[in-house]
Amino acid sequence: MEGLILFYALATRLLFFLHSLVGVWRVAEVRKEPRYWLLALLNLLLFLETALTLKFKHGRGCKWFSPAIFVYLINIVPSLWILEVYHGNQYCSSQSEGMSQNTSSKEDFNQTLISSEQTHGVDKIIETAKVFVHNLSTVCEKDWTLALHQTFLLMLIIGRWLLPIGGTITRDQLSELLLMFVGTAADILEFTSETLAIKNVRNNPVLVYAILFIWTWSMLQFPLDLAVQHVVCPSSLTARRFPRLFFCQYTADLWNIGISVFIQDGPFLVMRLILMTYFKVINQMLVFFAVKNFLVVMLHLYRLVVLALDVRASLRHQPEVLRGENRGPVEPAENEVSPGEWESGSKEGLAMPLQASLVTAGDPSPIP
Repeated sequence: MEGLILFYALATRLLFFLHSLVGVWRVAEVRKEPRYWLLALLNLLLFLETALTLKFKHGRGCKWFSPAIFVYLINIVPSLWILEVYHGNQYCSSQSEGMSQNTSSKEDFNQTLISSEQTHGVDKIIETAKVFVHNLSTVCEKDWTLALHQTFLLMLIIGRWLLPIGGTITRDQLSELLLMFVGTAADILEFTSETLAIKNVRNNPVLVYAILFIWTWSMLQFPLDLAVQHVVCPSSLTARRFPRLFFCQYTADLWNIGISVFIQDGPFLVMRLILMTYFKVINQMLVFFAVKNFLVVMLHLYRLVVLALDVRASLRHQPEVLRGENRGPVEPAENEVSPGEWESGSKEGLAMPLQASLVTAGDPSPIP
């Protein structure tokens, strides 16, 4: 079992390393500057995280947080930023030219395969790899950038699935978290592809930086596992005031609401409203997704109010239950003496029960 955990931990981090390396290669290919290969040095953080995880955690994840996912974000996000900022430096050719290039590439590939049949061993593999890399380099930059965005989000979901889970998250919670990641990734991909595809937005560097900043901010929810981890409240906490009981009883729901309002749907809504009101960028899809973000935010706020009212009602009902339990049926004591009897001086009658009790408890012979 330990060997399987180590295998999944190393395999997932290897996938992260390879994908970030592809992003660095694409940046160096587009910018035509070898110095961009220095971005690959960010993978040293991934190697350091891997060594620390294997030494101290034996391949397992941490509590409430995934360092491997966070380091992977650090490795790949700068490459995507550069590709989006310098998006206009490489233009796609026309459809006919693209088809002719694809046809010539296929012919070259077929000729290479025919010629490579005459060779054997390593030479055949090298020639095939060269043609494959050449075909990849001829793909349009827009397609490359979109493919990197798509594979980036897929790697986050698959990587979180393959990473060994920590001791505080169950398989049921992990499946719930992955389902949330699928919907979140679709919304994030739609936000970047839909807004950056607008010509007026692409020609405004301030808007491009703002959209990329919001996109980066929304990525910070992927290393967190707080949205599915429910905290068991101690019994002593149920008798305390509203804030502590509220945050303890609905920890996962509050994190889910906070992530949606402050990290994803809230910033997406603000950005789309700015585009429509200030920059006068209005289209059917932009309006639709703005309404969608508004509804999601309002529904989360409505759920927050419902949860708060539920806790208020439970606290209001709790004192009545406690008073009913503490009161209980009160039975009058048989030997209870009223103050009036002490004042009347009838002490002989009061001493008789005590004397009788001494008789029954001691010698059965009567006391003279």
